Amino acid sequence: MNFSAILAVWRLALVATTLTVAGNASAQSLAPETAQAIAKEAYIYGFPIVDSYRVQYSYFVDKVGAEYKAPWNTLSNTARVYTPADKSIQTPNSDTPYSFLGADLRAEPLVLTVPAVENERYYSLQFIDMYTFNFDYVGSRATGNEAGRFLLAGPNWKGETPTGIKAVIRSETEFAFVLYRTQLFDAADMDKVEAIQAGYKVEPLSAFLGQPAPPAPPPVDFIKPLTPDAEKTSPEFFNVLDFALQFAPINSAETEARARFAKLGIDGRGTFDAKNLSPELAKAVGAGMADAWATFKNYKETEVDTGKQSSADGFGTRQFLNGNYLARMSGAVLGIYGNSKDEALYPAYFVDAAMKPLTGADSYTLRFGPEQLPPVNAFWSLTLYELPSSLLSANSLDRYLINSAMLDSLKRDPDGSITLYVQHGTPGPEKETNWLPAPSGPFFAVMRLYWPKETALDGRWKAPLMTSEK
Repeated sequence: MNFSAILAVWRLALVATTLTVAGNASAQSLAPETAQAIAKEAYIYGFPIVDSYRVQYSYFVDKVGAEYKAPWNTLSNTARVYTPADKSIQTPNSDTPYSFLGADLRAEPLVLTVPAVENERYYSLQFIDMYTFNFDYVGSRATGNEAGRFLLAGPNWKGETPTGIKAVIRSETEFAFVLYRTQLFDAADMDKVEAIQAGYKVEPLSAFLGQPAPPAPPPVDFIKPLTPDAEKTSPEFFNVLDFALQFAPINSAETEARARFAKLGIDGRGTFDAKNLSPELAKAVGAGMADAWATFKNYKETEVDTGKQSSADGFGTRQFLNGNYLARMSGAVLGIYGNSKDEALYPAYFVDAAMKPLTGADSYTLRFGPEQLPPVNAFWSLTLYELPSSLLSANSLDRYLINSAMLDSLKRDPDGSITLYVQHGTPGPEKETNWLPAPSGPFFAVMRLYWPKETALDGRWKAPLMTSEK
C-alpha cells in the first residue's frame, strides 16, 4: 500500500472516530428525561428488528447452535412440523412444514424458483425485511400454484429484469428473510411435501445468467444477540439495534425518528455501546425500556385482548402499518413473522369470555355453530401455547393444535356444531377427539385462518368466545 492510500485510510478512521466520539458526547449531554423518552421510542421501534436479528442469527450465523439452518443465500427445508423442541420463534405454527432462506442481497439479487403445486394444496413464500415488514408474497393466494421464477433484489440493485423472471421483488434492507410454508394434510402426506420442497430452488442472479459472480461483499462480524429475557431489560439491546440498522437504509418516512435516535448515539453505524453510557444515562435508558413495556402491556390489554385490534394488525407492508410502531412491536412480541391480513388472520385467545386470563387450572370450551366454521380458501387451525415462553406445550397426546384437516375425525354435537375442549386433564374418552390439551399453568391460543375469505376480512364472521366451564 502506498503512502497516499495509507493516508486515506488514516483519514477515514479519524473521521469515523471523531463522529463516534461526537455522537457519544452528544448522548452524554442529554437530559435524563430526554434520554428516557428517546429510549422508549427507539425500543418500541426497534424491538421487532432486534428480536428478528436474534432468530436469524440462530438460523444463519450460529453454526454450532441447535437452531442453525443453513448459510446465507442457501435454502433449508424442514420436512416436519414444529414441536415444543423448537424454541427460536415464539408462537410457531404446527400446520405447515417450513423452508427457510436468509438472503444477503448486498452483492447481487437471488432467483427463487417455485414448482407447480396441486391446486388443493396451499403454499406461500413470505418476504420479510429487517424491519419485519412483509414486503411481498409468492404462493397460492398471491401468484397462484403454477411454477415460476422470481427475482429478489436489495435496495441498491439497478439491473434489468432477465428473461424468464415473473416479477422483481424488492427489499428495502440489505438482508431479508423468506419464510416458506407448505400445507401438510396428514402424517402420510409428508412425502408429497418433501417432493414440493425439493422443487424450491435458490440461486444467485449471476449463476442463473451463467455469468461470473460479482465481487463478494465485505464479511460481516455479526454481533452476538441477546437472549429473549435480556432483550427486555439490558441497555445492550441498543447495541444490537444500532448494529442491525447499518443494513437498513433510512426510509424518508423515518428521517425524523432516526435523527432523534441518533441523539442517543443510535445512528446506524454500529458503534453504539451501552457500556459507555454514564450511570445517570444508563438509568434513564433502562427507565425508557420499562416505559415501552408498560405501553405495550396497556395496548395488549385494552386493544388486543378486547378484540378492538387483531394481532394481525401488527403485520404487513410499511404502507399498511403506516408508522404504527406499537402495533409492529405487539405483533413481534405475540408472534413474530405473522402474515399480512390477506394471507392469514389470527384471532387470539388470551382471556376467556369473562375477560379472565386462560389457565390450565380451569376448563374451557370453544363452540363452532353448524355454519360458523372459520371461512377460508385454504385451511384453519387452533394452536395452544404455554406462557411465559409462547412456545408449543408438550402433552401426552403430542397434539398441539386442532385444524380443518381433522374435521372428519371430530365429533359433532346433535345440532351439527363442533365443540372443542381446551383443558389440562382429559375431558373423558368420548370427548378426547375434540380435546386440545393445555398445560397446568397459564397459556393462550391462536386461531389461524389461511387465505381468509371476505366474510372474515370484513368482520361479518366473528371468532367464537372461549368459555370457562367453571
